[in-house]
Amino acid sequence: MARWAGTLLLTAAPVSMPLSATATSEQTAALTVVQADLVARANRLGATDIRTQPAPQGGFILGGKLDGDQFAVAFPANWNGNALLFAHGYSTPGSPIAVSEDPIGKGTGAGGMLSAAYEDGLAAGHSAYDKAGMGVQTATENTLRLRNFLTKLGTKRTYISGASMGGNIVLSLIEQYPRAFAGGLAVCGVTNGWESLFGQLIDMRITYNYLTRGTPYALPGEQDATRNALPTSPPAGDATNAEAYRWGQVSKIALPVLSLFKAAAANPAGPEARIARQVAAVGGFEAEPSSVAFPLVTGTLGADDLAETFGGQIFDNSNKTYVLPEMTAAEQAVFNAGVQRIRADRAAVTNARLWHQATGRFRVPLVTMHNRIDSLVPYSQAVALGGIVRKARNERRLVQFEVPATKAPLPVGGLEGYTHCGFSTEQGATAWRALYNWAETGKRPAPDAVK
Repeated sequence: MARWAGTLLLTAAPVSMPLSATATSEQTAALTVVQADLVARANRLGATDIRTQPAPQGGFILGGKLDGDQFAVAFPANWNGNALLFAHGYSTPGSPIAVSEDPIGKGTGAGGMLSAAYEDGLAAGHSAYDKAGMGVQTATENTLRLRNFLTKLGTKRTYISGASMGGNIVLSLIEQYPRAFAGGLAVCGVTNGWESLFGQLIDMRITYNYLTRGTPYALPGEQDATRNALPTSPPAGDATNAEAYRWGQVSKIALPVLSLFKAAAANPAGPEARIARQVAAVGGFEAEPSSVAFPLVTGTLGADDLAETFGGQIFDNSNKTYVLPEMTAAEQAVFNAGVQRIRADRAAVTNARLWHQATGRFRVPLVTMHNRIDSLVPYSQAVALGGIVRKARNERRLVQFEVPATKAPLPVGGLEGYTHCGFSTEQGATAWRALYNWAETGKRPAPDAVK
């Protein structure tokens, strides 16, 4: 399946090459005295598997592991003593957990933010998490560990950025560790928490399952929305490439949905178009292919991990009355009687709120950027954060940028759909510099600083 589906993975981290046990003599020989001193100090601070490589304009990249978790940080030759860290997004359970050994290169999910910070004289880097899938707790802990490591190396002020799930991690860090970071940048972020987002995704799944039952568009596998529809890792002993297997499972979920939309496009007054509109309306998404396919893939392939990570179900529709467009009162009654009902587990909800439901009570400047239409983390997440911050009377520390939506081709019948985190590198760089200038000078960014 084409890599269009990668956008649904909430800016997943790419696989890196293995790290060597220690920096080689050839690597250290190419370093300046200052850079070699950083490597030596990193070793004394407990970093293992240290590896270095050159970076643009005379800088270098320091890679290694902290307590067994991989990290990589690019230091410019003109390092000003500050740093920007990036928290990557959700990846399908079973995906590799390594991050790129080149944090300022393409494919990190940072969308120009880390490379712009490097150009501005800051160290720029990221840390791997302990697990794929829902990883806010491990991401918070590992990113904070990297921040503390850099502070011991001489960093004066550290900033935090993140995309999608990483946007939620930004809120987790600046709210729970108010003295650790000088400012935050959350783009296309889950800034209203997991109960709201997964509530939308699960509502869409149970509605889609109900309305497509017995049709060619039904999703394969398990129909219980509290469980994965399909496994995301090959069975034990299966020699199939794990990554190819995961993409195959993504295809099995996505293609029936895209076929539904192809039929809907051919007959806008037909039953397929009606189903598409109803499923999208239940979730609060656009009635277009990406905004239904991406949430369904995420919800169907991440249900087991979500429950395992939080310790149960965080979604509850036991007393919900659904109102679907284009249904008669009788149809509404039949739907509400037949749709799957789920009860939340109190302990799981508490855990989800800790990791992380925003409170709005952060003490440093926060910038958010969101596409007006996003196919996986809807713009309503940004709107809700604004309301949370206003309720906390903390508006002076928040600036939010709304940017136009973007579209990309899909692999079925000439369809195209809205993207997730559809920003240009220029927009990412501009958003970063809006935050940095604000935090360093006290001058609030203009409302139209990012377009």
